Amino acid sequence: MKKLIRITTVPSSLRTLLKGQLQFMSSHYNVLGVSGDGNALAEVRQNEGIETHVVEMTRTITPFKDLKATYKLYKLFKAEKPFIVHTHTPKAGTLGMLAAKLAKVPHRIHTIAGLPLLETTGNKRRLLDVVEKFTYSCATKILPNSYGLEKIVIDNNYCKPQKLLVISKGSSNGINTAHYDTSLVSEEKKEKIKNELGINAEDTVFIFIGRVVKDKGINELVKAFDQLSKRNDAVKLILVGSKENHLDPILPETEALILENKHIFAVGMKKDIRPYVAVSHVLTFPSYREGFPNVVLQCSCMELPCIVSNINGCNEVIENDVNGLIIPVKNEIELEKAMQYMIDNPEKRQVMSANSRVKIIERYDQYLVWNELLKFYKSLN
Repeated sequence: MKKLIRITTVPSSLRTLLKGQLQFMSSHYNVLGVSGDGNALAEVRQNEGIETHVVEMTRTITPFKDLKATYKLYKLFKAEKPFIVHTHTPKAGTLGMLAAKLAKVPHRIHTIAGLPLLETTGNKRRLLDVVEKFTYSCATKILPNSYGLEKIVIDNNYCKPQKLLVISKGSSNGINTAHYDTSLVSEEKKEKIKNELGINAEDTVFIFIGRVVKDKGINELVKAFDQLSKRNDAVKLILVGSKENHLDPILPETEALILENKHIFAVGMKKDIRPYVAVSHVLTFPSYREGFPNVVLQCSCMELPCIVSNINGCNEVIENDVNGLIIPVKNEIELEKAMQYMIDNPEKRQVMSANSRVKIIERYDQYLVWNELLKFYKSLN
């Protein structure tokens, strides 16, 4: 059986981004998962039934550590002789593609699931542009996980269009449509959360799920909701996710509003988001940049209309006025208007809700994505 090595920078990405896919591929390839160490890597071994290997990588620019990690990856590839090395996340992509090229791995594939560099400027942006082009030059194929991302890569001239391929309709892993089903959340569980958060029957509940960072539009979301809640007493906002103050902190005034506004509930990271989605009415996801947003897939699959920013990925899942609303990026006034519209038009919200799940099942079920990726792997020789 040919060897396939899948690499992410940190183990939680290997566990979450590729959940189920590694086990699926292990029926066709000898799969080895590589990332930094941690409990999540042990979960990958257990849940996916594959071997794993530790190579520590950082998520920031650290030249000495990066060289060390590249050398370790090179040694690993020389020993394992993989047919395919497939990387995800920016740092794993750069180091993994370079090491795979040096080790003469025949098929070097990198998936792009968002470009953090789009939000940077000046010398740092120029440096990151160079790194991005270098990563793509070391790869034999680049898989943007949305059509919008493919266009951004072409517009920025990072590589030739023929090197690019979008798998299926987009997404890195599709979605487990059987898992993200509102009917699986018990009434008891929903009542427990409603009681904990003081959610009343007349409330309209907005939810955000993701990293609580600037790039996800949290500053705009909290400010817009704070204004909204001054006019509407029957509203709630649930923030599900962890902060990354060392990488992309939110503003101090946003922190203060989250603490002061009695309608906002920051519940932190949750392994199972479904109970929180089940007590909500609308996903608010005003992100600045995405590859292909899993949260929008998950919430749509659970029949939530979504308010999303007009960026690649989001505007491929959401059709304005059909299964959600699309608003301009970094625009808290339009975000507030969209939230008010969802409060004022419950019947329209119901129509959007009815359109949500069916679209996801038709286009993004994980088995569709996995089989298309497998078909691509099998075409390599």
